[in-house]
Amino acid sequence: MTDKILGVLRSLHLLSAEQAETIRVYERNKPFSLYYELRTLLSLGVTLLSTGLGLLIYKNIDSLGHGVIVALIALLSAAGFAYAHRQRQPFTWQAARNSASADYALLLGCLTLLTLLGYLQYQYDVFGTRYGLLVLLPTLVFFGCAYRFDHRGVLSMAITGLAAWVGVSIAPVSAFTSNNYALPHLDAVAIVLGLGLAAVGLASERYDRKKHFGYTYLLLGSNLALVALLTTMFRNSFEPGFLPPVLAALLIIGLSAALYWYARRTHSYVFVLLGALYGYIAVTYLYFQLAELDRDFEVTGFVYFPLSTVAVILLLLNLKKIVGSHEQEGV
Repeated sequence: MTDKILGVLRSLHLLSAEQAETIRVYERNKPFSLYYELRTLLSLGVTLLSTGLGLLIYKNIDSLGHGVIVALIALLSAAGFAYAHRQRQPFTWQAARNSASADYALLLGCLTLLTLLGYLQYQYDVFGTRYGLLVLLPTLVFFGCAYRFDHRGVLSMAITGLAAWVGVSIAPVSAFTSNNYALPHLDAVAIVLGLGLAAVGLASERYDRKKHFGYTYLLLGSNLALVALLTTMFRNSFEPGFLPPVLAALLIIGLSAALYWYARRTHSYVFVLLGALYGYIAVTYLYFQLAELDRDFEVTGFVYFPLSTVAVILLLLNLKKIVGSHEQEGV
């Protein structure tokens, strides 16, 4: 590819032979970055280590004893937090330059903390029926660690824990004893929480307080709100709910348009695709609603689906032009 490009530039007399050769030698000998490959291997290693420890404990629980297991998990979690604390950088509202080893030690400490609390609850029923407290404690720890150590992976865990805590707090105990989670008011809370998280993300960018956390807040918050709206839209199509399904579909379209605007502003492919996906589902739902009201409207289906397919293809082909040349870094 390099030789082809250099050949074109040479044919247009934009490069001399010496310049082309210099570029060719540089491209051939420049070091290859293994940054993302190494981080992927580290993430996989932490995950496999946590999984392997869980399997080891499960298979040897009778021979090890519960006290030994609790001590081992607690020591491993404490070691992860201690190493991250030892390698910590001074706190800043900007992006911090942490070492990869400290990042993954912190992640290991957080994962094993979850294992420890879950094991204590399962074996000793430490929290009893106070499930909200069981979820809230690690969530607060994760939020503190995410901001102190500038870790977006731990922030994602904290946001997930917050959503779980809100759901546990407002759901009756019968939801857990009978495994009945089909509670319409949970959809309303999820929508409000998702929009709130998105607002926190926009505020963090606006006031430059951990600005790089805004992406995580917006990604998880918008997904939560849109999934809840989709659930409301389809659920309320069969039984009355707190929000008419047509209004839920219109809200999805509005939120998808907001994501498209944000994607154009921040040059993010992810939010364009999210907006297109959820928006297409909502528009298609409204189309079927109109088709039920007017049977002749079904004929347009032979036009709607081919045209919508072409529109999606054009969107994918022109995605780079839509969002610009720079993509925002992901979670």
